Amino acid sequence: MMQASFKPTNWLLLALGGLQLSSASPLVERDATCKQADVAILGGGTAGIMAAKTLTQQSVTNFFIVEYTGDIGGRMLPTSFGVGNQKRVVELGANWVQGLGGNPVWQSAQKYGLANTYSDYSSLKTFDASGATDYTKIAEEYGNANSAAFAKAGAALKTNVQDRTFRDALRQEGWDPTGDPKKKAIEWYLFDFEYAKTPEQSSHIYSVVNYNDTFYQWTEENNLSIDQRGFKSWLKGEASTFLKPNDPRLLLNTVVTGVSYDNDGVTVHNKDGSCVRAKYALCTFSLGVLQKNAVAFSPGLPQWKKTGISKFDIGTYTKIYIQFPADKVFWDKNTQFFLYADPNTRGRYPLFQNLDSPGFFPGSGILFVTVTDTEAYRVENQSDDKTKAEVLAVLRTMFGKDKVPDPIDFLVPRWTSTPWAYGSYSNWPPGVTIEQHQNLRANVGKLWFAGEATSVPYFGFLQGAYTEGQTAANAIAACVKGKCVDQPHYEVVPTSSSKNNFNAANGWTVDSTAFAPKG
Repeated sequence: MMQASFKPTNWLLLALGGLQLSSASPLVERDATCKQADVAILGGGTAGIMAAKTLTQQSVTNFFIVEYTGDIGGRMLPTSFGVGNQKRVVELGANWVQGLGGNPVWQSAQKYGLANTYSDYSSLKTFDASGATDYTKIAEEYGNANSAAFAKAGAALKTNVQDRTFRDALRQEGWDPTGDPKKKAIEWYLFDFEYAKTPEQSSHIYSVVNYNDTFYQWTEENNLSIDQRGFKSWLKGEASTFLKPNDPRLLLNTVVTGVSYDNDGVTVHNKDGSCVRAKYALCTFSLGVLQKNAVAFSPGLPQWKKTGISKFDIGTYTKIYIQFPADKVFWDKNTQFFLYADPNTRGRYPLFQNLDSPGFFPGSGILFVTVTDTEAYRVENQSDDKTKAEVLAVLRTMFGKDKVPDPIDFLVPRWTSTPWAYGSYSNWPPGVTIEQHQNLRANVGKLWFAGEATSVPYFGFLQGAYTEGQTAANAIAACVKGKCVDQPHYEVVPTSSSKNNFNAANGWTVDSTAFAPKG
């Protein structure tokens, strides 16, 4: 997925949401002093930049992009990590191009020369509390159950069978990891590592839709960015096609605190006292920001919209970077992944990824370990020193106490508390229908929404943000030209989806049932 392990070196803490705007607010009365535009794009991540490019292609160039941070890229967030000549640019946010071939992100990455390396998930060694022990064959057992669950998801979609948890689907195919740390580790590797949530928290049907639409429509390859310009260099390339250097339409370091909207347009109110008045606005805030009520809307969003926002889910995917002296590397440099089965806690420092490997960063001495969901939240709420001690204890259990030296650098991101993200990427909960998701996606008058979370086929992926930005921008451009068509929404949501609602208007742009595993 977007794999948003985040890496800001300065974690900004900003308490938002206290601003309550009304139609009588003095902020609204100052609209005449605001910057004027046809469109205000809120957020300079993938959705926002691709929306701006699409507007430009539609000859709508009177827009502003309002971006919280000092650069575009959103949850693609590079940072410099390491000591001396071992220092490298690594990604704390989105890191992989997932699904190659026709994936538009892959096509942009190729266009702008993104340096990347194939992640070989079969290059794996396994460990438990006793040290190295090979339990990779358990993956075959999981794979059999998973394949059967995938097949039944397609049948359920076609026959409108009620959704269930992915855990329920696996259990009915004979997979039960209860009481078995090795099975739990394999399951985490093959499920949570992708979705940033557990099978209990994930839709059976839409987890399969999501996987099919990327990996079976295109390819099953995942390529890790190793580009020292940062992964977002491809997005900067796309932005360079319509933004000039120091373009006044790009408002960086501008924190949106309130959005007021009416039949005449939208006013965006910023922390610094500035504002933008536009005929239309595109909100590309992350699902986490929307769920935190970090920005005040006036009038308040309608109930159907608030319910659509609250029904969906956002996960936290945390990559913890650790660097050792280059001459004291203790792991096999030719192996990409090292999986650990904790005897007590599922998902506790389960997967270490080797960057001191051919094709990645040879000589860097860098590993990173990924944690998700409750373990990510736990790590975020303790000191870096405590986390470092825990990570070292696990590595010394895996490789031997005397073989693992003290690290020379260590970095823990905290995405759940990052005020412009509040999480990593979205996940489709069990039982959420396409109509409920459309309520998250749909416009509210002249206020439109786009991002990875609003994508049906590609939620959680960069390609979701990419395509949703394009879709929303095309709709807004039509509005600017006097041919506006609102997106559908559902004030009364059925408990199961109507077959007629699987259509492009509701974001069903890819027929997931048409794809099968390659080979």
